[in-house]
Amino acid sequence: MLKLSLRFVLPLLIAVAALAYLSVPLIDRLTLRWFMSDLDQRAQAITATLSGSLRDAYGQGALPRVTALLNDASTDERLQSIALCDTRGTMIARSAQFPESVACRPSAGDERVLRLPQGVLHATRVPLPLGAVGGATHSMVVLHDMSFIELRSSETRWYAMATFAVLALVVALITVAVAHLSWRGWVRGVRAMLTGEGLLRPFAEGAGSVDKALLPLEAEVRSLFRRLERQRASDTGASEGWSPQRLRSVLQSQYAGDEIIVVSNRQPYSHERRGDQIVVAQPASGLVTALEPVLRAASGTWIAHGGGSADAEVSDSEGRVQVPPDRPAYTLRRIWLTQEQVKGYYEGFANEGLWPLCHIAHVRPVFRADDWRHFVDVSQRFADAVVKSTKRPDPLVLVQDYHMPLVPQMIRDRLPQATVVTFWHIPWPMSETFGICPWREEILEGLLGSHIVGFQTPSHCRNFIDAVDTFLEARIEHEDMTIHRAGQLTRVAPYPISIAWPPVNEEPIEATRARVHAALGLPEGHRIAIGIDRLDYIKGLIERFAAVEHLMTTQPQWRGRFTLVQVASPSRSDLPEYQAFHDRVVVEAQRINDAVGTARAPAILLKIEHQGAQQVRDLYRSADVGMVTSLHDGMNLVAKEYIASRDDEQGVLLLSVFTGASRELHEALLVNPYSAEETGNALARALAMPLAEQRERMRTMRAWVHSHNIYRWAGAMLIDAARVRSRERVSARIEQLQRRHLKVAS
Repeated sequence: MLKLSLRFVLPLLIAVAALAYLSVPLIDRLTLRWFMSDLDQRAQAITATLSGSLRDAYGQGALPRVTALLNDASTDERLQSIALCDTRGTMIARSAQFPESVACRPSAGDERVLRLPQGVLHATRVPLPLGAVGGATHSMVVLHDMSFIELRSSETRWYAMATFAVLALVVALITVAVAHLSWRGWVRGVRAMLTGEGLLRPFAEGAGSVDKALLPLEAEVRSLFRRLERQRASDTGASEGWSPQRLRSVLQSQYAGDEIIVVSNRQPYSHERRGDQIVVAQPASGLVTALEPVLRAASGTWIAHGGGSADAEVSDSEGRVQVPPDRPAYTLRRIWLTQEQVKGYYEGFANEGLWPLCHIAHVRPVFRADDWRHFVDVSQRFADAVVKSTKRPDPLVLVQDYHMPLVPQMIRDRLPQATVVTFWHIPWPMSETFGICPWREEILEGLLGSHIVGFQTPSHCRNFIDAVDTFLEARIEHEDMTIHRAGQLTRVAPYPISIAWPPVNEEPIEATRARVHAALGLPEGHRIAIGIDRLDYIKGLIERFAAVEHLMTTQPQWRGRFTLVQVASPSRSDLPEYQAFHDRVVVEAQRINDAVGTARAPAILLKIEHQGAQQVRDLYRSADVGMVTSLHDGMNLVAKEYIASRDDEQGVLLLSVFTGASRELHEALLVNPYSAEETGNALARALAMPLAEQRERMRTMRAWVHSHNIYRWAGAMLIDAARVRSRERVSARIEQLQRRHLKVAS
């Protein structure tokens, strides 16, 4: 700070000295002018005093008396001498000391200040009416000694220079004091801008009014941030090119040498014992597809619950195993949970509480104190695993989904330099609904430990911000979608998740369709709609069945010619709500088949089983209609998978307006799944849609899904996280410099 002060004060002192140096000649001229004016007035006064006596003596022709009067007047300490001149400019009389070189009438160009052997004299010629001749008058020449003026000018000069010096010293001291007092405020202001906090608030709790001096700087920084946002949109908005390779290039350019850790409930690989063998299973998951290239490129760590029957056998004492099994590239660290913990944390609080709370599916959420206790304990175990897994104080941690809302703040408490990005895969409800949760404040505080919280849609982002505004004390900037709380800044942003573009199919679609029809026992040329879902009440299966019943009832020509093939993967079958839903789905499908089905083909072909990835793709390619009628969904990747599989550019997507995908796939037939009539009529329209219209709609949606793929989703979050890390590091550097300057100053 001392060095900084000197760098500012020294130029100030030099500038003031230069100003003083340039100002002294001006002061000399002004002082001389003032004194000469005083001497002129004094000469006029002397002339006025002598005029009467001189008129009498001159009128009587007594020139000796005139000379005596002039000698008597010249005895003044400042008056050097006086002379009397006639109307023709001839000197009549003069005092004894009047210089002979001074004439009564000066020649052109003569100065009033005379530098003679007698000294520096000032000449004043004053008219004196002693008897005019032809309109001319006599005059007096009064010479004053200017030595006293020189002395006073010198004193004035030194006084002015001393005044400037004192003024410069005072200004310098005030400047240093102000610099010391305002240094912290400026540093905090710059740090606030670098972290996106803005400058329209006081820099610290209890601060006074806003520092107006920083407002123009704030405008410039905000403009820069907006340009960076547009650049980010351009970087992540290319219509082509997002692939695992491009994702790796982002890692290499933005995260060289950094640690990356993924935290999720579901693991990317599980080891299952089947007889005497251990087999490796990889769940079909868009999350795994997106984040595996990241961890492979960074040799990172994935922390997840180890639920496979042989997971413990292949893991070390810390629960670690290298994956993928064929070419190990990163570490999978498993968390071991007891059955009681799984029941309380996963089945209880997460799936009986948060899941129905966040989905508008008219299922009452259940919250138990014991479940919450397990939820907190398990969350802490995940956070502890992150701390144990990192070798650096500043890893990038990607926290996934609604099972982990407490983990971000737990990580920040232990690793304050870590960058935490959380993605919430399911919807976020309105604040009135979220208020049902007894531990709403704790969940919000946990999520605000993240630097970035991502959701599927902008509406989910707004709901989250509204919940924070309703239940917590926080400063929210809606324009920038940022939340400031407890000295931490959290950015809220939509990152619509997607899928990886599938490989090219080598089998002609006609061959696939024939094979699928034969496997399903349906006649050739039979029209098919496909539904691929988990057996979950949010997926709208009952409502979908009602739409099929409406179609068959109002347009009976489709009986025996159309079937909905519904694949429902068993899910959370230990929970009572899911058991009851399973029974209801089976009963409803059977009832509708009995009512509107035929002996040749059922109206609904229900298959409650897990299907392999290739089997699912074959069903997509064979179906005339893809039905996605969720009652409420974060995104629903089935809709995008159906589009990506249609390399023939045929088929119609029938999509619920309550899915996140409906915000992107506008060429689908959008329906309200709660209306069996509306959905049934849309199904009839889809079955009758001309091939040309199908191709136009499908081609547009395929282009969108192809460009907005899973790698773009991951890349957008990584780029934003890199920007956050950069701001954090610059802010830390500024704080370090501040401490260093304060130490030097002290």
